[in-house]
Amino acid sequence: MAISMTKAAARHVRRSLDRRGKGAGVRLVVRTAGCSGLAYMLEFVDEVVAEDQVFESHGEKVIIDHKSLTYLDNTELDFIKEGLNEGFKFNNPNVRGECGCGESFNI
Repeated sequence: MAISMTKAAARHVRRSLDRRGKGAGVRLVVRTAGCSGLAYMLEFVDEVVAEDQVFESHGEKVIIDHKSLTYLDNTELDFIKEGLNEGFKFNNPNVRGECGCGESFNI
């Protein structure tokens, strides 16, 4: 099992944690939501707990709970800018389909 971040994603995580003034990394979670069934959620993590799986890329940590890890194996977290829009992009090889708006997916 592995999760990675591109350099752009790691830079964005570092800038965000620096602005917050604290944090161990970001947690990537898969929740039941949206019209396709599953959705990604990101949140800051101040302390890593024993049950967490921690993956480090370019010096930054992505923290995953054991339930989400099943859906996220080999996922790459990227940060992209397109015109005035910017945000995280999840390159997940396990996804079989996505909703039209891109907010949810299924496996």
